[in-house]
Amino acid sequence: MTEPIISVSGLRGIVGESLTPEVAMRFVAAFAAGLAPGPMVVSHDGRTTGPMLAAAVKSVLCAVGRHVFDAGIQATPTVGVLVRTEKAAGGVQISASHNPPQYNGLKLFGPEGRVIPAEAGLEVIERYRHGAATWVTHEQVGQIGVISHPGLAHLRHLAALIDVKQVRERKFRVILDANHGAGAVLGQVLLEDLGCHASVIAGQPTGMFVHGPEPTAENLASVLARVTEAGADVGFCQDPDADRLALIDEQGRYIGEEYTLALCLDYVLAKRPGLVVTNCATSRMCADIAARHGSELMRVAVGEANVCDAMLAHGAVFGGEGNGGPIDPRVGYVRDSFVGMTLILAGLAERGGTLSGWVATLPKYEIHKSKFAIAAEHVGTLLTLLETKFPEAERCRQDGLRLDWPQKKSWLLVRASNTEPIVRAIAEAPTLAEARELCAHAAQTAITF
Repeated sequence: MTEPIISVSGLRGIVGESLTPEVAMRFVAAFAAGLAPGPMVVSHDGRTTGPMLAAAVKSVLCAVGRHVFDAGIQATPTVGVLVRTEKAAGGVQISASHNPPQYNGLKLFGPEGRVIPAEAGLEVIERYRHGAATWVTHEQVGQIGVISHPGLAHLRHLAALIDVKQVRERKFRVILDANHGAGAVLGQVLLEDLGCHASVIAGQPTGMFVHGPEPTAENLASVLARVTEAGADVGFCQDPDADRLALIDEQGRYIGEEYTLALCLDYVLAKRPGLVVTNCATSRMCADIAARHGSELMRVAVGEANVCDAMLAHGAVFGGEGNGGPIDPRVGYVRDSFVGMTLILAGLAERGGTLSGWVATLPKYEIHKSKFAIAAEHVGTLLTLLETKFPEAERCRQDGLRLDWPQKKSWLLVRASNTEPIVRAIAEAPTLAEARELCAHAAQTAITF
């Protein structure tokens, strides 16, 4: 892997191969060149290569004349809050999200405290590939300052969402699995502030992951028993930069990431009905829950920036992605595991009962995901063949091809990967067998190429 994976919101790569200090400095210089005057927030998650890349990023920002607010190790959603509270021109979070340890990356934030939109991202990429940095002379070099109590503003925004006293009275027992990422930096403080008896697994942000960094059922197998052994009401499991949250119920069962957004919606829309925005790969549970509360759901292309664009344009009360990333505009336009933790605890406190009992009240569907290799030039033909194969389905070409069967409560999404020569197929249906069958149809159609 000799080239980093570049997207409109940043880049990621293998440190020492596709991601070097030089690459990071060129990319950040290209980003800073398009921003209004002002300081920049810089932070990193717990990965071992974070301090090294942070030093390179801070250095280049000073060299192009920017003052830097150093936030140290923080979760990605906290960076979004800091950009706003510090009135910064932008921010850089150094993280590769759920990628393996050899990876790291850069996520770019605009002055609104959100991941930059696609148009701005394309301009950064153009400058990175063709531009050159403009260095300032010695009297204009920026200075580096440290942000005191960087999580405080984020914590205040979270507390304002709920009845804190009601949650504290329940004295919840909680397991927090931070997996040596950045999540426990704010997560432990938040849970203690909410009156929880919190046991933190792998709370030090060392980047030495004790299991796979993505919070999937397979990777969290070792955590399940810890929840029941502790007699916990809920297990919260974060990815390394804490913008995603998976759930384990009080019986030690993996509830997963799709339910994070669904439960948040069930709590929020009961109080504040309105428009919700999700991506087109998110479970239809969210649409059903929105309808239950007299609200509308809008689907957009996959990607946090796309969800935020639509939320801002249409005044949505909530949004997110089914990968465990709720977005509450009252806190910020960033996927936020702490929003998930706060709202789910508030819902449990208000409802009484257990997490498994709450989950049982939600619509139930099964999702299956698969992928298969196909040359990029054949993807368009594949999607056309699938449309022909299923003429009765509602179709949408917003992001690849999504086929919907509303009466069967099933859908299939087929879209090309942005980073690999593969196509991803995601299907949801009332049963796992039906979902698998839909993905199999996509794979079988692709065999013809």
